[in-house]
Formats: sequence, structure tokens, C-alpha cells
Amino acid sequence: MASGSTRAVYAALFGNLGIAVTKFIAAAMTGSASMWAESYHSTSDTVNQILLLLGIKISKKPATDLHQFGFGKSQFFWSFIVATMIFGISGILSLEQGFSSLLGTGHHFENPVINYIVLAIAFGFEANALRIALIQFKKPIKERGESILPSTLYNEFKNSKDTSILTVVVEDTAALLGIGIAAVGIFLTDITENTVYDSISSIIIGILLMSFAFFLAKENRGLLIGESISPEQRKQIVDIVTAIPEVNKVVTIKTMHLSPTVIIVGIEVNLIDGLDTDKIEIITDVIEHKIMKILPNSNKEYVFVEIER
Repeated sequence: MASGSTRAVYAALFGNLGIAVTKFIAAAMTGSASMWAESYHSTSDTVNQILLLLGIKISKKPATDLHQFGFGKSQFFWSFIVATMIFGISGILSLEQGFSSLLGTGHHFENPVINYIVLAIAFGFEANALRIALIQFKKPIKERGESILPSTLYNEFKNSKDTSILTVVVEDTAALLGIGIAAVGIFLTDITENTVYDSISSIIIGILLMSFAFFLAKENRGLLIGESISPEQRKQIVDIVTAIPEVNKVVTIKTMHLSPTVIIVGIEVNLIDGLDTDKIEIITDVIEHKIMKILPNSNKEYVFVEIER
């Protein structure tokens, strides 16, 4: 795991911890349902970061006889837990808070200025955490020499296997949206003196959290099951291998992510006739070297080249 990803997680952790405490105090003082929802949200984000850091730490453990390809997939597992349990729980609590206020006799609401101040501070912290996460998120694009455009950002978001960065980006985006929704609900309740708007904001925040939870769970599910490299990377490997003069064609190529950067590659190639054993061994080494150029952060031990007979 790149140290940049870890820094992004730490930035989000410390920011959300302080925000969560502040929001709980504001919610208790003002009685706002949407502020309670935001308190659950920031608390879940804080726990999320702890679990992501746990996944990163475990993923760095060396391989054992029982886990011969290492523990890289632990990042995918803990990111999946973050999505299904933490986001789900905070989403359900937000929905419960909103519906109980909406369908009950309303709720106590006062001192909205406190909420505005807390939300403004939270917005600043979350925006900074998102900025740090986006810096790390854009690094692979810059390393490939591509321009930072909406299309390249979308493709990176779609193809990224770094679930830690992906989770932080999604979390911080959801946090900023949640702050905006809470602010609108509190403002409408403030000017109309009708707590329905505050309750509806809590419900919307709950739906937002559960929607993001579903998205992250889906992404991590694919990686846990065994997701291959992107079509672009696959094409690059095929092109660079077939460019070797002694290679007729690539027969098959199968890949699977063992972590965001470590990938197992099995490739079968057809070679030209007349090559002796020593030459075939040299070509095999060349193929491995070429593949590592495309996947520089992976492990050469996990590249398996087979010659079609």
C-alpha cells in the first residue's frame, strides 16, 4: 500500500473524530434530527478509517505457508466491512431518527446558530480531507502522463483497485453532501418553525449513506471474489509481449488482484519454431520483464509464463 493512501486515511480519521464529537454536542444542545444523523455519519466515518488502517496493516504481513500469496486482500475485506456494516448502521440510524421525528409528535429544536457554526467547521475539515484524498487519487493518472480531465477521473474511479482511497473519496463526498442536506433542513426549519424539514433531511442523509454503502460493497465484492486487471492494462501486456520477435501470439492471459497493486498473472504464449531450451528460457525471462514494466508495483514471483506446445 502506498504511503499516500495511508496519509489520506489518517487525515480523514483525525478530521472525522473531531467533527463527530462536535456534532454530538451540537445535536444534544439543539435537538436537530438532521444533526443527529450527521453525528452518526461522522462517527461511522471515524470507525471506517480505523478499519481501513487495520486492513492496510494486515495487508503488509509477509506470506506464510497457509497464505502463500500474502494478505493483500485484507484491504478489500475490511473495506467491504466498512461498506456493509458501518455505512449500513449509520444509514439505518439516520433513517430511524428522521422517521421517528416525522411520524411522531415532532422533536425539540432550538439554537440553530450552533448547528450552522458546527456544519461550517465540519465542511472545512471534510473539504480538506477530500482534497488530500483526491491528490492521492490523481497520482496514477499523472504517472501515466494523462491530463486531469473529467473523463480520466471517471475512468480512474471506475478502474481503481485501491479500495482505501476509493472509500475515503466516497466517504468525504458523502460527508459534504450530508452537510449540505443538513444545512438546508435546519435552515428551512429555522425560518418556518416546522421540524418536518429537519426530519426529512435526516431521512435523505440516511438514504444517501445507504446508497454509498451499496456502491462500495459492490466494488469490494468484485475484488474479494477475484477481479482482473483493467482492459487497458490487459491490452498493454498483450501488445508489449506480442512485440517480442520470438512470440507468435498470446494464447491466453488470466489475471487477479491480490491487493491494489500486487497482481497474479498467468500468460500462455506461442513462440516461433526452432528455439532451443536455453532460448525459450531467455524469452520467458523477457516476457516476465515486459509484464513488470506494465505492473511495476506488483511481484515478479506472481508472473507465470507458459509456452504453448
